[in-house]
Amino acid sequence: MRFGLVGTGHWARIAHAPALASTPGVSLAAVWGRNAGAARSMAAEHGAAGFSDVSAFLDAVDAVAFAVPPDVQAPLAIRAAEAGKHLLLEKPVALSVSDADKLAAAVSTAGVASVVFFTHQFDTEIRAWLADEQARGAGGGWSGGVAVWLGAALQPDSPFNTPWRQEKGGLWDLGPHVVAMLWACLGPVTSVTAVAGGADVTHLVLWHSGGASSTATVTLSAPAAAAGTNLFVWGEAGRSVMPATPDDPVDALRVAALELAASAESGRPHPLDVRFGRDVVKVLADAQALLEAARSAER
Repeated sequence: MRFGLVGTGHWARIAHAPALASTPGVSLAAVWGRNAGAARSMAAEHGAAGFSDVSAFLDAVDAVAFAVPPDVQAPLAIRAAEAGKHLLLEKPVALSVSDADKLAAAVSTAGVASVVFFTHQFDTEIRAWLADEQARGAGGGWSGGVAVWLGAALQPDSPFNTPWRQEKGGLWDLGPHVVAMLWACLGPVTSVTAVAGGADVTHLVLWHSGGASSTATVTLSAPAAAAGTNLFVWGEAGRSVMPATPDDPVDALRVAALELAASAESGRPHPLDVRFGRDVVKVLADAQALLEAARSAER
């Protein structure tokens, strides 16, 4: 499968480009970016072609991987789906339910495969833990879960301190990961409550379809010394703690690319496809609405 990469920023350089260029069975064939010079430069590093024209870029590939802000990703991904290209999407898939719905509809209409890169769930150790804890928690064994992700992306020297993260904060950048993980552990999220802390700190309470509940705290404003991720589930089976998150996302991205190719070949939807990505956006949007209502009430 020939992949095209949309984006030339830090995440594209350290994760997407090296992963796609080194995965057996797929190739990095093309790069497109809003900065045409950067696209040509990144493409040359990996033996790919750089493009400034989106249509020509799409004509050169079978699938498109995205490493751009979500508000940029959504319309370009719709265009790629309409051109018959399979999609390796970043989270969140969009910044509104309306845009997520449009993207999911475009994928369905085109009949293309999609995978959303929820990093943890493509990591070998975390996948093994999920399989084990789901087995031990079967039959109502898990009553709840707790997730805390203290990120430092908004520190001045962070390469991830980008305009969309400054605007949307931890809820939209880290929230998709923790919601997806708690969903995998405890079942689909049916409703959410959200409370704001200082800076971009957000506290969530999630209710799950099987009757469990969970909590999550996310921020991008933590000091570097406090940064880290913790998640556990608990119940009659005891307490099960998620393994440490991977330092290097390249291996996980290789897995995601191969599974997108397999989904495209088989025609079977991937569990973490655009429809699931849309469902996660719905949870985040509900939380955002609650936060905004609380702010309005305080004025």
